[in-house]
Amino acid sequence: MTWTSAIGKACGVVLYKIVDGLALTRISPNVLTFVGLVINVVAALLFGFASADNNQPRLFLYAGLVIIGAGIFDMVDGRVARATNQVTIFGAFFDSVIDRYSDVALFFGLLVYYARANRFFYVVLVAFVMISSVMVSYTRARAESLIPLCKVGFMERPERIVLVIIGALFNRMAPVLWVIALLSLATVIHRIRYTYEQTTLKDRQEATANNKLGALQAR
Repeated sequence: MTWTSAIGKACGVVLYKIVDGLALTRISPNVLTFVGLVINVVAALLFGFASADNNQPRLFLYAGLVIIGAGIFDMVDGRVARATNQVTIFGAFFDSVIDRYSDVALFFGLLVYYARANRFFYVVLVAFVMISSVMVSYTRARAESLIPLCKVGFMERPERIVLVIIGALFNRMAPVLWVIALLSLATVIHRIRYTYEQTTLKDRQEATANNKLGALQAR
């Protein structure tokens, strides 16, 4: 067993212990989802209250640790739902909506930080990242109302959160924002192109089927 697999196994054991403990309380998975949002709002406040002086690295470090805590709730809510037989269609919808609010909250905190630091360019960059994070999710949701699946592209929510955590813990948020911005834009473009190809193919298949049906009816 390698050291990475050992760490993964140990984390899995801890995670299942947490799930088992929460399952015994019969707590609603939707409550866990909402708690995750509240914790992310705390991280956003830490970003917003940071300043460019000596407290910025410290508050960013705290924010990164808080986001990790929020991630635990993000990982266990679905598992608790399955363990307690509380899986519902609304729960999946609620989880997706709250995830969007959590994303926007974190980036809004960063936007406030850069605005207070009078770094206009990064205010614009964070605003772009905020919009892009929403569009990555929206393009998939909208595409999957037209085609069966649209999971192409790299920069989904887990990747964004991991990058934000890295930027916060190591005080390297500026390059992280550039990476998120560029890869999110690439993901949106990829999904638009993929959906165009799939819907065009679907339109051609339907047109061919309609032409064959019309030919049969004309006989």
